Amino acid sequence: MASQILVAVLGILVATVAAGGLLYAKLTGQTLDTQYEQRSLGVANAVAQMPAIRDAVSRRDPGHTIQPLAEQIRRATGASYVVVTDRTGLRFSHPNPVLIGQRIEEAVVALDGQGHVGINPGSLGRSANGRAPIPGADGLVLGEVSVGILEEQVTSALLSDIPWIALYSGLALALGAVASWLLAARIKRATFGLEVSEIVALLQEREAMLHGIREGMVGLDRDGRIVVVNDEARRLLGLPVAARGRLLADLAPAGRLRTLLAAPAADDEVVLTDQFLLVVNKMPVVLAGRDAGSVLTLRDRTEIEGLVRELHAVTGLTTALRAQEHEFANRLHVLSGLLGLGEIDEAGRYLTEISHGPAAQATDLRARFSPPEIAALLSAKVTIAAERGVRLVVDPASGLDLVPDDAGALVTVLGNLIDNAVDALSGRPGERRVDVLVRHDGDAVRMVVSDTGPGIPAEALHEIFVDGYTTKSARVGMRRGLGLALVYRLVRHAGGTIDVRGDAGARFELTMPVARKLELA
Repeated sequence: MASQILVAVLGILVATVAAGGLLYAKLTGQTLDTQYEQRSLGVANAVAQMPAIRDAVSRRDPGHTIQPLAEQIRRATGASYVVVTDRTGLRFSHPNPVLIGQRIEEAVVALDGQGHVGINPGSLGRSANGRAPIPGADGLVLGEVSVGILEEQVTSALLSDIPWIALYSGLALALGAVASWLLAARIKRATFGLEVSEIVALLQEREAMLHGIREGMVGLDRDGRIVVVNDEARRLLGLPVAARGRLLADLAPAGRLRTLLAAPAADDEVVLTDQFLLVVNKMPVVLAGRDAGSVLTLRDRTEIEGLVRELHAVTGLTTALRAQEHEFANRLHVLSGLLGLGEIDEAGRYLTEISHGPAAQATDLRARFSPPEIAALLSAKVTIAAERGVRLVVDPASGLDLVPDDAGALVTVLGNLIDNAVDALSGRPGERRVDVLVRHDGDAVRMVVSDTGPGIPAEALHEIFVDGYTTKSARVGMRRGLGLALVYRLVRHAGGTIDVRGDAGARFELTMPVARKLELA
């Protein structure tokens, strides 16, 4: 492509310079013709005003004085001829003496008393001619003086300018050739040596790739401005249609996402936005040793992360149920043994004791909470906490009666808070207890989750709700640092409040506006 551009530009330059040279020669020729015509007319006017010429013409030149005088003037002015005629066109002078006394072939045009110029084919050849009238004493035109300069002289003057024209044209062509070569080299460097067909193929492949994948992709230049962006990236980041050419950091919402997008690189960083859980990768792009910007890829892990958390919860519940199964089997063995030994009173006492265990607690929770998802969550968390050596106590004052549509956010918020509290207590010495209060507070739900764990450092109170922040060790198949960030976003979107205290154990107190069920009359 660079070679084609070079050849094309050089061709245009050659054609332009040639046309310019021809046009310059033509205009110069016309200018020289005009100059020589005016020069001839000036000489003719001077001769016509000479008293000797006027007197000789009026007396028809009896002494033949006009010819010598005309030749003298011709040689002095460099004219090709100086011809003096009377009113009838009879010549009194001519460079060719044979023609003296003969009439001119054309009409005597100066009889109108005006000077005339033109290019005429005379007896000596084509010439730039000027004709002036010879005035008589009474004002009558006696004849005319015709002075001419042959075109050969005009051509020779034009030829003397040709070397300068050629020099100018050569310099223009050389400068144009150098500029064309530099332009071709720059284009080749800018396109990384790709040909037009390769650029077209790359464009088609890029469009197919951008809009054919289910991952968000954003191409940025060295200044962080958006160069390319696909539809999935617009959806995940909430970018406007006219996002190209704008700084990505200006379009992203304030917070960790904006900070991450402004970073030089990112490797599988997890970001929680208002709608999505994103895995962000940012890689710098270097082409031919030059910084070409960076590429940002986004993967939507919202559904997958939710499924992983649900699977983890189910796994924990399954483990707890398995432990309960062994516990119930052991209790049945004890009861069977007591009956076998005839200890009927002791067996009755034992049955009364175990009847107030987990099964009774689950029935009580179901009676106090509606919809049943919240009761089921609390019942499962009690069992899972007990399996991990933590005592989870639901405050007797707790109870809800909600529209089922409001249960989803409450289940997520409450589940994350309880999980964090149980994780903080697992394996720690001393009392391991989590207290939970969930009840109506006007048109909102008030939730309090506190534990007897190590608490939260004062310097970390403003960081715990940032997605990615965690003090826990990594867990296989599940990303850390998302639970509290998700809680904070759900509470904020619902228009609620959240208060945290970290001394003497962690304590989270939240309020979330909800709608109660309508009471039936």
